Amino acid sequence: MTRIFETPLYPYSRSPDQDAAQPVRHPVVVVGAGPVGLCAAIDLAMKDVPVVVLDDNDKVSFGSRAICFSKRTLEILDRLGVDPGLVDKGVTWNLGKVFFGDRQVYGFNLLPEAGHRRPAFINLQQYHFEKYLVDRVLDLAAQGKPIEIRGGSRVTAVDSRGDGVTLSVETPDGPYRLAADWLVACDGANSPIRAMLGLDFVGRVFEDNFLIADVVMEADFPTERWFWFDPPFNKGQSALLHKQPDGVWRIDLQLGWNIDKDVEKKPENVIPRLKAMLGEDVAFELEWVSIYTFQCRRMERFRHGHVLFAGDSAHQVSPFGARGANSGIQDTDNLAWKLKLVIDGAAPASLLDSYDAERVHGADENILNSSRSTDFITPKSETSRLFRDAVLDLSERYAFARPLVNSGRLSVPCAYDGLPLNGPDAEGLPGRTRPGTPAADAPVRDGWLLDSLNGGFRLMTIDADAPDRLEIGGIAVERLALSAADDPGGMLAERYLGDATSAVYLIRPDQHVAARWTAFDEAAVAAALVRATGRS
Repeated sequence: MTRIFETPLYPYSRSPDQDAAQPVRHPVVVVGAGPVGLCAAIDLAMKDVPVVVLDDNDKVSFGSRAICFSKRTLEILDRLGVDPGLVDKGVTWNLGKVFFGDRQVYGFNLLPEAGHRRPAFINLQQYHFEKYLVDRVLDLAAQGKPIEIRGGSRVTAVDSRGDGVTLSVETPDGPYRLAADWLVACDGANSPIRAMLGLDFVGRVFEDNFLIADVVMEADFPTERWFWFDPPFNKGQSALLHKQPDGVWRIDLQLGWNIDKDVEKKPENVIPRLKAMLGEDVAFELEWVSIYTFQCRRMERFRHGHVLFAGDSAHQVSPFGARGANSGIQDTDNLAWKLKLVIDGAAPASLLDSYDAERVHGADENILNSSRSTDFITPKSETSRLFRDAVLDLSERYAFARPLVNSGRLSVPCAYDGLPLNGPDAEGLPGRTRPGTPAADAPVRDGWLLDSLNGGFRLMTIDADAPDRLEIGGIAVERLALSAADDPGGMLAERYLGDATSAVYLIRPDQHVAARWTAFDEAAVAAALVRATGRS
């Protein structure tokens, strides 16, 4: 059977743009057809914003690469209409175990409470993930949505002017030029767009290397995240084991700093390491091998005029914690609705500065957590190592030590606390759904809350009166009327009412809370909407 990462899914085809006398101008061009670029394009097309995706490849990624996709990412994919078979294909998990040497010292559950449609995480190889997204792109195009993906199209030059961007694109038929009102750069950690604009990262590169091996084997390990500190099969280092679909297992092995990467990737060196971990009698086949270095860095700004950076092109974190692809998809979730309002003239271009502010805030949160994880996993001094080992020893018997164990703080959605788009808050309502936070899912009627929120602004009322529809500054706000009685289990009330008997929430198109009150006030809602759209 031909593997999907060997099959062209969006082969090069000559575009009429290549025969135009002058560069054809598009509202949005996205560079890069990885998970982040595809999600950006899907979101924009669903909002009827014409978008062209340029990619120098014509198929999904080789190797599993990103595999851990978080609950928030799955909720975003639900909103984007991506085939829910993606979740069914993935390996669902909520539990993790931490080992020190050969003994378990700690276990955790990432989603201990009920009342959520999606699990804490699924594991799914990036090539499968991308295939579902490409299928969604092609499905939208077949429906007549304004989306196009051009394979075999490599951007070789960028000219960013005051009112837009002009690109030079190399194809099998030769070069051509096209223009865009807005360019979204999702072209990866080594972003050519970033280099062409003379921009770079700031941050840290840690002195350590890790081997990634995707191994095909039959094994009876449970569907959990297993992390070892100082295991007997990799003394003085660390290791990670994850299950993926199709009998593929992800293994990460710490190697140290002074290594020859090309030598370490050779099968004759990888296989003995894996046998030491799995046992001499375990039959396995190597599918993919790579080596990565911990990096926690970001661009100083994610917006540069009419060029917007998202995903790895804007920020990098160490893989432990699953914060790379997940945070990149949250970038696009934040960006698409703002770009739509700006293109439609319903908001000023300065609204895009809030994309920079909110997602830099998210990147800094990820970098902080990733840096702390890296420092715990790879202590830089003997004192740090003694502290870490003491924490691991104590965590086996004493609960107070367990929050200090850090095998990678796993991805959670960012709350935009204290940032300019947030409106007023009301006393007595739960802290978990304060302005700036993503809406928490909960059972409602015969379904789920997040499924009831569309891609626009919503006024969610719980046991409160309000109009069914508001028109404020040309922006429609539809009401979602709920009652605590819709959820006999009380989860809606717990997450949104707290001590109050009624509540009114203004929800942004990316399902983040913009403002909230205990009763409806049209002037207050209008002021909050003006603020949330960058017009105040």
